[in-house]
Amino acid sequence: MTTKGEELVFLPLGGVGEIGMNAALYGFGPPGARKWIMVDCGMGFASEEHMPGVDLMYPDLSFIENERQNLLGILITHGHEDHIGALAELWPRLKVPVYATRFTKSLIETRRLSEPGAPKIDLREVRPSERLTFGPFEVEYVPVAHSIPESHALAIRTAHGLVLHTGDWKLDDGPVVGNVTSEEVFARLGEEGVLALICDSTNVTREGRSPSETDVAAHLAELIRSAPHRVAVTTFASNVARIRAVADAAQACGREMVAVGRAMDRVIDVARECGYLDGLPDFREPQAYGYLPRDKVVALLTGSQGEPRAALSRISRNDHPEIALSPGDRVIFSSRAIPGNEREVGAIINDLIEAGIEVITDRTELVHVSGHPRRDELAAMYRWTKPRIAVPVHGEPLHLAEHATFARKQGVEQVMKARNGTLIRLAPGTPEIVDHVQRGRLYKDGFVLIGEKDRAIPERRKLAFTGIISVAIAVDQHGGMKGEPAIDLMGLPTYGRKGEPIIDVVEEAIERTFDGLSRQKRRDSEAVENAVDRAIRSAVNEVWGKKPACHVLVVEV
Repeated sequence: MTTKGEELVFLPLGGVGEIGMNAALYGFGPPGARKWIMVDCGMGFASEEHMPGVDLMYPDLSFIENERQNLLGILITHGHEDHIGALAELWPRLKVPVYATRFTKSLIETRRLSEPGAPKIDLREVRPSERLTFGPFEVEYVPVAHSIPESHALAIRTAHGLVLHTGDWKLDDGPVVGNVTSEEVFARLGEEGVLALICDSTNVTREGRSPSETDVAAHLAELIRSAPHRVAVTTFASNVARIRAVADAAQACGREMVAVGRAMDRVIDVARECGYLDGLPDFREPQAYGYLPRDKVVALLTGSQGEPRAALSRISRNDHPEIALSPGDRVIFSSRAIPGNEREVGAIINDLIEAGIEVITDRTELVHVSGHPRRDELAAMYRWTKPRIAVPVHGEPLHLAEHATFARKQGVEQVMKARNGTLIRLAPGTPEIVDHVQRGRLYKDGFVLIGEKDRAIPERRKLAFTGIISVAIAVDQHGGMKGEPAIDLMGLPTYGRKGEPIIDVVEEAIERTFDGLSRQKRRDSEAVENAVDRAIRSAVNEVWGKKPACHVLVVEV
């Protein structure tokens, strides 16, 4: 039963209009007095080019922080970093129970233990297909296939109807490890009546159906069997099915498995604990690698996304303490570069090829498949569930627009174009956007979390482009300069366009400007600093073509 004024609303705070940082809210009740549940709390990876010094990004949860007393819980669909990676940083702002299945719960806990100072999160285990009640919401965990074990969609039941939040999913009848996406289960939900389908958009631009993990496993096995020397495989550490496939292939042809990288070690430990690597011998430590014959080893490496501190990147630079590759060895990228990482991945591939190492990627061989649905898979989901409303999520603007067009072609009555911060009323009545709330990004800068408007990032971008000149001038009480000014140039070329030393240009600008000031103005520190700053930037611009950042300090002696 519903009470007059009660509404069912959907509010994404991350992951809609971008890849990563997934965080979504469902609310039920009258405006101003709603109860909320949150689905996922993920992070994104920052671009070094646009955000120098920043590695990680998180969704801005200010809206739900202000509604914390009405937040009933956080429900996690699966254990990928773009769905759980912000928990350690942002959970203390919310402090509500977090619900996840065993494997995902163990990943969250293991990750927390590896981060000094991370909070102890209130984690509660959920069984697959279990139904949980949170105030006006009943939530069923619905198993789906994806590239990590124990992935789930959420069937969210309310007095206004059933909302199906797919999470990340695909169709795969041979996933090697993990769930299948059951036509029977989703057709049953469709018969029950699906008010709204909140659905993954990542691969909506790709025709057909994704290949199976079983197909990838068979191809990896052949590539490992046929390799004349060492084999190194890099993949996402979370892809337990791929880890299992590589280990099975190594065992079948008498090779030892060596796992390299902390992230890989964490996932392997959790996977063994949960039984996903049963029947396989323990993997060897990196220290054993150098003692194994070249044709009797498979190295499983982190670094598929070009991360500079990960194992593969260090190996490509000959900078790893235990692992090295030789001409004739084979490296398999059982992964695809996430948008934004192509340059770093390409640099590693080039370094390996220059060293005489054979590199195999998904451009030429079936060594990777996506965990997200292509168009035929999406069509099946719409056919099974028959939703009245479609809300495309989990994608950049192109993906969301293509998905909206696709959903209309599947006969969906209403398609809502959501973005982060868009508050959509799903029921009662015709769905519509009723508000826009605060949304944005937070950046992890060292140990500190900063907002989008913090001055640090734009200032660093400017410094990267123009460099900085620091000047210290000592002025006595009579307005005279004591000694020579101290000058430091960082990020500037040594010579200007006519070959003049830029340090000389700066010295001349300081001397000319200081001598041109009256003695009264010389005793005004702020006036001297401003005048010298302008003069230096103008003089350097004439010989270089750029105006550097400038810091002038006047010391009264």
